[in-house]
Amino acid sequence: MLYEGAIYRPPSEAFSLILQITVGCRHNACTFCSVYKNKRFRVKSEQEISDIIAWAKEYHPTAERIFLADGDALTVDTALLISVLDRLHANFPRLKRVGIYSGAKDILAKTPDELAELKAHGLSIVYLGVESGSERILKSVHKGVAPAQMAAAGQKVKTSGLTLSCTVIVGLGGKELSEEHARETAKVINAINPDFLAPLTLMVEPEAPIARTVKEGALTLLNPLESLIEIHALVQSLELTDCTFRSNHASNYLPLKAHLPEEKEQLLHTIEDILKHNRTELLRPENMRAL
Repeated sequence: MLYEGAIYRPPSEAFSLILQITVGCRHNACTFCSVYKNKRFRVKSEQEISDIIAWAKEYHPTAERIFLADGDALTVDTALLISVLDRLHANFPRLKRVGIYSGAKDILAKTPDELAELKAHGLSIVYLGVESGSERILKSVHKGVAPAQMAAAGQKVKTSGLTLSCTVIVGLGGKELSEEHARETAKVINAINPDFLAPLTLMVEPEAPIARTVKEGALTLLNPLESLIEIHALVQSLELTDCTFRSNHASNYLPLKAHLPEEKEQLLHTIEDILKHNRTELLRPENMRAL
């Protein structure tokens, strides 16, 4: 299959068949992201999507998981998305899950009935980049929404019955706003109560606009142990029910997994033990981190 540009997907979609129904990201203004900067956003035509599904059926007829790319594919018109979902479930008899990236604005643009329809037609999981709950940080990185809007978007997905996975970015506020970042992000995540919570750790690509902020000294990057301190502060403030916490993204210094709330204290203890004994040998080396 020919993709337009590089393709990115969540770690949990590692074994999924990826179908690119949109190109790029409609918002494409976040300063920490360089992933879609060389792509002009567009929704692929119905004929292109039909050709993609036909190709996938021929070469991957036993696919059990499918992920719809690119960056915010939920922005696609609901009627077209329903048509895509129907064709996927008709052509892939073993299909068990369909996932999709979405931005908060795209979720808020859908009605509750539209989200419920998408679930009824076989959409399974939505991935939402919360990134931070701090209004100052969200503004500084040009996320395009305020914390209240982010919380409302997440709650809307949850109310629809769709599974929701949220990501946050450790270190996005630098040393300057680390405490605020952890505290305010926990508030937004608590308000959403997602099914999955996945921290990533900030990596500054040279072509990302945030690189200039770092170079000018307005944002001081966290070192590995400071990143763990921030994760600890975040987890300590979480009050979630039935949420899987996973930091298995390649950007993270330490892979962690726990089910909250019952394994919260164990998770905190693991982090505390590494910090107390300065066990840096357990952390991913800088040259092994990746986006």
